[in-house]
Amino acid sequence: MKFSVIFEAQLADPTVEREHQLIRDSVEQAVLAEEMGFDRIWAVEHHSLKWYAHMSAPEIFLTWVAARTSTIRIGHGVVCMPFRFNHPARVAERAAMLDLLSGGRLDLGAGRGGTLQETSLCGVDKERTTQEVEEALQIIGKAWRSEELEHHGALLDIDPHPILPRPQQTPHPPLFLACSRTETLTQAAELGIGALVMGFAGPESIAGMRAAYDAAIAGRSDARFVSSVVNDHFSVLCPTIVLDDREAARSVGIRGQRFFAQSIGHWYGGAGIPDEAVVEGADEAAAMREAAEQVVARLHEHDIPVRPTSTATFNADHAYGTADDAIAYVERLRDAGADEIMCLVQMGTVPQEACMETLRQWGEKVIPYFRAQEAG
Repeated sequence: MKFSVIFEAQLADPTVEREHQLIRDSVEQAVLAEEMGFDRIWAVEHHSLKWYAHMSAPEIFLTWVAARTSTIRIGHGVVCMPFRFNHPARVAERAAMLDLLSGGRLDLGAGRGGTLQETSLCGVDKERTTQEVEEALQIIGKAWRSEELEHHGALLDIDPHPILPRPQQTPHPPLFLACSRTETLTQAAELGIGALVMGFAGPESIAGMRAAYDAAIAGRSDARFVSSVVNDHFSVLCPTIVLDDREAARSVGIRGQRFFAQSIGHWYGGAGIPDEAVVEGADEAAAMREAAEQVVARLHEHDIPVRPTSTATFNADHAYGTADDAIAYVERLRDAGADEIMCLVQMGTVPQEACMETLRQWGEKVIPYFRAQEAG
């Protein structure tokens, strides 16, 4: 099993000064992650999503981290693949350059960037995003499998051109897709690429998603494969804060997750501005339940069906507490079928010292526990 850290670059009270410090803090966390034995870091790509994600240029962030590290893998989790965000030929060029300079450490995930806030910034057609993502993956998957890329698809025509430079990994870095529904899990399996899964609903939900992914793998042909190399890797998000003080870790973690849930709800579901205040001694579990109830009430008010996914981000049962608590939770994710645990530590209200201590605790106690099991 692999262990990684994912960066959204979330920011409460987003002043310019705090934003700049946040990016520098994220680099510091990524460098520590390598020292602590993590296998990979992931960086998202989002645009204009104040509060939720200030990571608008992950290719620059990942390049900077690659230059500061030597062994940890560097992951795009994900590139926004609709063509007006990133032309697939340009994605291929940038990915190859970073893979080369990092010594073959790059992983490349794809996603839609489908919020109205983002698509309106770059003139992306929301109705075409799913189709454009798949065609972009087809292009990237064959960009270096011959001397020149030629592509004539439903949306793009590219006459023969060399894609330069060539990546160090052959034929290209491993490919992934962001997956939050059964439909995208099936798509990832049929395309022959890995799944990056949001895990807020908990291990039972993850087990169901793994079953859907495996069923699609078992029933697929190679007709939709985007590459000659198949990557059936199942990565699962794991919100976590680990400190010696269990209750302090739960308070910090659940508060951070509440900010995450409210900020994603603002941009994806039209909810209000996220609550940025951190109140000493507050009952964060109760505040999380209240926030979830407010979401449900708003959905009822607008006659929108309330599904399990509607409130999944408000589920506070995650790896918050001591290292032993984190180990117990990761065992549940492993049993649910996770190939990789993507630690979400950097949430908007979580202070840098808690992020750094969490990474240390994982590196000194949690990861070694599972490495020892595997060695045995």
